Amino acid sequence: MSFLAFLFAAVLLAITPGPGLAYVVARTATGGRREGLASLLGTSLGGMVHVAASALGLSLVIAQSAVAFSVVKYVGAAYLVYLGIGLLRRSGEHVQAPRVAARGARRAFLDGILVEAMNVKTALFFLAFLPQFIAPGHALAPQLAGLGTVCVAMNATSAAIAVFVADRLLRSSTVRAARARLMNRISGCTMLGLAAYLALTRRTA
Repeated sequence: MSFLAFLFAAVLLAITPGPGLAYVVARTATGGRREGLASLLGTSLGGMVHVAASALGLSLVIAQSAVAFSVVKYVGAAYLVYLGIGLLRRSGEHVQAPRVAARGARRAFLDGILVEAMNVKTALFFLAFLPQFIAPGHALAPQLAGLGTVCVAMNATSAAIAVFVADRLLRSSTVRAARARLMNRISGCTMLGLAAYLALTRRTA
């Protein structure tokens, strides 16, 4: 049940407009499909940096005690509430794609790594989100790494689709704004519900 909840939340978050997706679309708009795909590969690799850091750091903290496990879960749930409220408050807005210049696929790839690896919000999200779905009593690092990799893979899939439809999306700002508003509302409500569910989940081992 917990893994199904994780998959649902991960898919929803992957298709929610955000800075990473906006960056890839911007790269596609300025440098074409090749540069867009290169940028998404870069952001995916940057995301894996956060996955590795989360798996190593959290596994050491959570393994110490039941108290540490509970603290991580409740703090994480509180952060998810914060994110959910933020999404609902921004439901009338849409994410603006950053302005970037076409500089070639190699530069787009390297910039994508740097942009995502230096994204503090991504690090905080993984620290809050991943521990909610681990199974106590089993090796922590592999679980965290696996869950994080699934998140990155889903984000990459969503970004890849965005690359191939970027021209259509960019031609219709009204449709893009409406989609962003809807996804922000759905994601915000889901975050709040998920946080409540996870906060009530007890350690079983």
